[in-house]
Amino acid sequence: MNSVMKTQIARFQNGHLEYIEDLVVMEQPATIFINREELVTLLCSPMGFEYLGVGFLVGEGLIKKREDLSSIQVISDTGLIYLETKNQNEIAKILFGKRIITTGCGKGTSFYHAMDSFQCRKIDSNVCISAGSLKMLMEKFHQSSVIYRTTGGVHGACLSDGKDMMFFHEDIGRHNAVDKVIGEAFLKKYDLNDKILVTSGRISSEILIKAGRVGIPIVLSRSAPTGLSVELAKKLGITLIGFARGNRMNVYSEHHRIKE
Repeated sequence: MNSVMKTQIARFQNGHLEYIEDLVVMEQPATIFINREELVTLLCSPMGFEYLGVGFLVGEGLIKKREDLSSIQVISDTGLIYLETKNQNEIAKILFGKRIITTGCGKGTSFYHAMDSFQCRKIDSNVCISAGSLKMLMEKFHQSSVIYRTTGGVHGACLSDGKDMMFFHEDIGRHNAVDKVIGEAFLKKYDLNDKILVTSGRISSEILIKAGRVGIPIVLSRSAPTGLSVELAKKLGITLIGFARGNRMNVYSEHHRIKE
């Protein structure tokens, strides 16, 4: 399914009017079912549904390892994602009485309170990377953001080993993009304890919690973090980096992982 569509627009520029064809991003609801029960509906870009569904479950702490999943079925045309797990009774207990909190504008959907993150295991990783390598990584990240450069209407996320981008996804929602890269890594059984999560969007507490649940030690963005995400990063042992632009970046926690 295409992620962009053509539309006719009237463009006013320097006092002149012209009629041109432009590209805009596609948006579609995707509904996740877990063990035949409807879980949540997300607004997303119509691609990577399988990774989105799995990454969402991983980010919410509903599944811990690849073996927890028994089947995955995606109907792309209608955005339906059916996931079956082996620990059905356990998941039913976790979800019982939970209130789904949804927010607009491509923001996150969550079952947890932010303080639940303190139950995550503090990350103990010996990974170390130079500031120069992070700069080059951000350059590769921007070069790969094709849909963003075409439309300006998506966020990007990637997982990197510090040299190469291993998994990269774009989506109208920054949380969705993160879920997709985490979901792909999860399905392919990658250890994330020495990896870097790169995101184009603001680093919120939800993003930090997603990273903490899967053991990612470094989170990097060209945008700003929130105050709560900084607090969480310190408690979870995550190196949080914001405003990574050109030759500068701000390291808010665990700066020992960054070499000059």
